[in-house]
Amino acid sequence: MELNFGKAIDTLGPSLLGGVGIVLYITLSGFFCALAAALIIAIGRLSKNKVLSRILSVLIELIRGTPLLVQLFYIYYVIPTLLNGILSMAGYETNIQLKASTCGIIGFAVNYGCYMSEVIRSAILAVDSGQREAGLALGFSEAKVMLHFIIPPALRNSVPVFGNYLVMLIKDTSLLAMISVQELLLRTKTYASQTFLTVEAYTLLAVVYLLLSIPLSQLTGILERRLKRMP
Repeated sequence: MELNFGKAIDTLGPSLLGGVGIVLYITLSGFFCALAAALIIAIGRLSKNKVLSRILSVLIELIRGTPLLVQLFYIYYVIPTLLNGILSMAGYETNIQLKASTCGIIGFAVNYGCYMSEVIRSAILAVDSGQREAGLALGFSEAKVMLHFIIPPALRNSVPVFGNYLVMLIKDTSLLAMISVQELLLRTKTYASQTFLTVEAYTLLAVVYLLLSIPLSQLTGILERRLKRMP
């Protein structure tokens, strides 16, 4: 078997570079949306409103109990169909369609948001109760105590786990090929099917993912060590 990595690099490389931009955009957008969702869910789970806490618990179990790929399919295919059906019953003829990349961001935000919410919730519970008592003693309301005294150290302590989730999210963007997002895997599959340079194409794809994930893992470790030195 004769391998031709030079040709693969010359012809597939530029396409993969274009895919890297899409992957980074979806990864960062999905991650920060997930972080915001996780914070809201975690606070809701810790609220005194038992109904809200229970609803969020059920949501988390639903998300954790179904594959991410199924969730992406549901958002991309099922939700627009349901919306069009409901509006049709109300007398409105619509053709709602969601952009594939938008569905990816929504899917990652919901899925990772649920997982990360448990990390944040545990981190909040682990914060020294003296922080809360000190804030209340200074005359802050419960909401301001949570915002200024509890959430900052909880998020800081969660950085290592968040870094791991960010690396996982980069790799999970490969699932978006199944809903036609022109990310790295779909570009590689298309190229391999046209040129039959299967070994070269997928090896190059693996190298690109490593070049994205390894530096990010190292950066997370550096940030974690610096945070540990902070008072």
